[in-house]
Parts: sequence; structure tokens; C-alpha cells
Amino acid sequence: MDLDWQKIEDFFTYPIIESSGKDSFHLDTWMLILTAIGIIAVSLSLRAIRKVFTRKMNSTDKLKFESIFKFFNYLVYLIVLLIILHSYSVKLTAVLTASAAIFVGIGFALQDFFKDIIAGITILIDKSLLIDDVIETHGTIGRVFEIRLRSTRAITRDDKVLIIPNHLFLTETIFNYTQNHTKTREVVEVGVAYGSDVRLVEQLLLQCAKSEKTILKSPEPFVMFNNFGESSLDFGIYYYVRDSFTDPRVKSNVRFEIEKVFREHNISIPFPQRDVHFYQSNPINLKSIDNKDSSNKDSPLKDENL
Repeated sequence: MDLDWQKIEDFFTYPIIESSGKDSFHLDTWMLILTAIGIIAVSLSLRAIRKVFTRKMNSTDKLKFESIFKFFNYLVYLIVLLIILHSYSVKLTAVLTASAAIFVGIGFALQDFFKDIIAGITILIDKSLLIDDVIETHGTIGRVFEIRLRSTRAITRDDKVLIIPNHLFLTETIFNYTQNHTKTREVVEVGVAYGSDVRLVEQLLLQCAKSEKTILKSPEPFVMFNNFGESSLDFGIYYYVRDSFTDPRVKSNVRFEIEKVFREHNISIPFPQRDVHFYQSNPINLKSIDNKDSSNKDSPLKDENL
């Protein structure tokens, strides 16, 4: 079967986009195929480069490199696209001029997107946030498990994924519990009734903290007499843990133990109480009221309408 070369040539030279005038340009099927081949070749090359650089990296450094490398990919694709358009004799000045209004609108729409990207690069470079860091934002605590170019993902204590736009790390105050070291200091507060033996309370609180296995032995737990409250003597048992992310469970165990030993030693944990006093500025003479009522009963009932 003879090939119809004319049809094949017509297919490859079929004009997809064609304009006339001073800055005329055209795009045919062959140019589109070459563009697709070029983009695929660049994509495979970038993937190979990424594998070469990350093959000996640990998981944390690998995630950092891949996040920055994604931004590098965008730049490479943009440069390749401009080169392809220039090779097709497309007047880039005319295209950019005609698209200026569109680019301005896109710029306003994507300003937060670029803010997130710049913030993501800053985070990865200055190492202000690392994988497995425990952070707090807007009252929610989470452990970071992924840092992307645009957002950071953390798992909360309720096993929910918290997605944080990266620009928030530069514009808002975010607590990082494990930036300096993994251990953190926590506290369980409790009040006891007035008249309790405060030294005994101190010993019992230390005993409760030392009985919990997840509390570190060094630095040692300590007790502070925090305040004379309205209805209680306020104490705090301070201790250190290695993993602050699981601290609510540790606090729960300590509170169970405190309730147990306080009950064994007859130390009460009071609750707020209020005394209400009633004052009457003009007392009522009940005797005179009784006399008046009795006199009314003795008086005959008169009704002119009967």
C-alpha cells in the first residue's frame, strides 16, 4: 500500500493558529508536536536530575529539596516555552503587550499564591520549620509531616490534617514547641482546701508526677505554690516530657493519680462557693398586718348593687 505523502505533509502543515499583519505568526500541527516532544524531554530530564541529587539524602532533606526543585521546574518550563515561541518566530513583545491586561488581572488573583511560594522557600532555607516539629496556630496544636512550596501540612491531636498557607508563618505568630529541643515543660494545676497541709500536698504531687513513666526524670518535676485563690490554695506540678504532642494523655494520667492520693490522705479539692445575704431596708410589721386583716374579717360586707 503506497503512502500518500501529500496527505501526511498536509497533516503536519495544517495551520492551527494563523494571523496576518505586521506581527504575524502561525502554529501548525508539526510545531505543536515538536512542542509536546520538547516538554516531555524536559520533564524526563528534570526527573532524572532530581533522582540523582536525592538518592543519598535522608527523608527530611529530600522533602526540602523536592519542594525547592518544584519551583525550579516552573522556571525551566517557562524558559523552554519562551524559547519554543521564539524559534517559531513569534513576536514575544506583541504577545506580552496584547496580554498585559490579562497578566495584571492574573497577578492580582495570584498574589497570595506567590506569597505562599516565597514564604515556602524562606522556610526551607532558614529552617524555621522542620518535619516533626510540634506547632500551635490559632489554638490548634499539630505535628508537621510535610512542607510543600505553597502550604505546610500538620496532623492534629484529633488525627485531622491541618493545612497552613506558608505566608502565615511570616505574618502571624506561630508557636513552635520543638524548635530548640524535643522536650517541653508542662503543668497540671490543682487547688486544695484552706487548712490543708501544704508540705504534704507538695510531696503527694511530686509522687504523682514520678509515678508517670512518660515524665522525664531529668530535669526533675517540681511543685510551685501559685496563689491564694478565692476558695482554694492553688498549686502546680511542673514536669518535662519528650513528646509534647501526646501531653494531654499524660496530664490525664497525672490527674487520675492526684485524685486517688488526695482521697487516700483526706485532702479535699474545693469548688467555688458563694454566700448570699438578704438585706431589707424597710421591715414590714407583720403584727399590724394581722390585726388589720382580722378587723376586715369582722366588718360586714356591704354591696349597694345587691
